[in-house]
Amino acid sequence: RPRGRDVPTAQRRSVEHHVRERGRRPTHQAAGGQPLKTLVILNDPPYGSERSYNGLRLAGALAKRDGEEVRVFLMGDAAACGKSGQTVPQGFYNLERMLRVVAQAGGEVGVCASCMDARGIRDAELAQAARRSSLEELADWNGWAERVLVF
Repeated sequence: RPRGRDVPTAQRRSVEHHVRERGRRPTHQAAGGQPLKTLVILNDPPYGSERSYNGLRLAGALAKRDGEEVRVFLMGDAAACGKSGQTVPQGFYNLERMLRVVAQAGGEVGVCASCMDARGIRDAELAQAARRSSLEELADWNGWAERVLVF
């Protein structure tokens, strides 16, 4: 796939015009003009590993695009990503804020209920962008999604 200067000038101008005019990235849609549906499943803890961070970066970028629908499911140690009141050092990423970006762009964030229970996380402790969910709902989301990304 061509990148940067390898992209033909006319094509590059077309993308630049689209971004300037629409304020968003080019549309990415499935066949028939329907939104492309992506499920992102996170397993790693919020800090100490960058897997959840990178998964949320991608989910946020996709959620901001026209023609994309994104759902994020937090399970295992990633359930702690959904906890409210995260305080991190100056200049360090904050996953609670990153979840908010996904939700503000129309995405959904579910947190595995049994994973929350195992880690002592109560519903009232979840960030506004996240909600208690279940493995049953994850199975439904898996059927809904056209692509599933696991971090």
